[in-house]
Amino acid sequence: MKPIDILILSNGPGEITTWVRPVVKALRKQLGDDSTQTRISVMLSPCPHSTGEEAAIARRYPEVDRVQSSESFFSFLLWGKTPDHWDWREKGVVLFLGGDQFYPLIIGKRLGYRTVIYAEWEARWYRWLDYFAVMNERVIEGIPEPYRDKLSIVGDLMADFSPKSLNFVEMSANPIIGILPGSKAGKLTQGVPLCLAIAEHIYQHKPQTRFILPIAPTIDRDTLVSFADPVSNPFVMKMGGVKGELVVENKEEEEQYYLQTTTGLKIQLISQFPAHEQLQQCCLALTTVGANTAELGALGIPMIVLLPTQQLDAMRTWDGIPGILANLPLVGSQLAKLINARVVKMGRLFAWPNIWAKEEIVPELKGELQGETVGNLVLDWLGNPLKLNQIHQRLLQVRGQPGAAQKIAEIVQKQL
Repeated sequence: MKPIDILILSNGPGEITTWVRPVVKALRKQLGDDSTQTRISVMLSPCPHSTGEEAAIARRYPEVDRVQSSESFFSFLLWGKTPDHWDWREKGVVLFLGGDQFYPLIIGKRLGYRTVIYAEWEARWYRWLDYFAVMNERVIEGIPEPYRDKLSIVGDLMADFSPKSLNFVEMSANPIIGILPGSKAGKLTQGVPLCLAIAEHIYQHKPQTRFILPIAPTIDRDTLVSFADPVSNPFVMKMGGVKGELVVENKEEEEQYYLQTTTGLKIQLISQFPAHEQLQQCCLALTTVGANTAELGALGIPMIVLLPTQQLDAMRTWDGIPGILANLPLVGSQLAKLINARVVKMGRLFAWPNIWAKEEIVPELKGELQGETVGNLVLDWLGNPLKLNQIHQRLLQVRGQPGAAQKIAEIVQKQL
């Protein structure tokens, strides 16, 4: 076989760690370790969730031969130029693992390579792209019949990040609870004070409980802590009045950061991203809606999904026309309130595992939520390890079997 190039297009920190990593391992297993025969390149496109470390992470993967950071992406997209003057082999595949599905269409045509898209939620440009490896049947349902032979189900790449076996009897005795209040101000304004109030109630009844809060890569530690301060966030008083401040402790010559309340409750702040290792120590998690629910579901971690409505204009991330209206200047706030009130009343599912299963596997709590009410539900779960295990097993069933990365590698080989 002639020497080939595999060009992987990706973007954010989650994609680099949970998609690119297992796929490049599978590609080497399928196509061999000899880079003179199979060269793997990773090219990053700009991402609003970027930490700036994505290129450095990709360079640490021994399976990858060369990496280009996002700063140089558009010059390549427009002109085909790379800062390091990359050469291209006659034969290859452009493999999409994050970003905009329009990019592989342009780049594939430029290089004369076949295109393979990993489509998690939606397959676009299916008339012109060559093949789609899709997460589940829902992606295929929206595709016209004449194009469905371009798609095959491979499963969830997150499932290749194998969860640990969880013993909920042991974990419930000295529980660790994950807190994921969101990454944007609209969610954090309510999410941080509400989760503090919930944690405080649990702490008063079960003081051996530990709490961790993985910080989203789009915000810094001080910004997160500011949402626990009633001076900068009036919703602290509206959501239970539990305020927190940043505390630093030195443990084993390493600084650890905590959000601490006046009663001594400490929530450890985790800067590592993704925090899968720490999350897999949790017997349950409190989370807002969004990608967090997909991540927790893939890891099999029972969760309670919080949709507080004390600030109805907080959610402005809807797709399509609702999203445009909710973000209009001047009137956007009022429109967001109307849209969100309507959506909440519709009774639709928000958490990704529930959407996949078309039923409420994990509870979605909507309304003017209070720390005591949600805290009592958590305490009930902690006293019922069997229930936690049932939710854990159901989440793993919905997530599907591992092996998506290997199936993608096989598809790439066929396209060659």
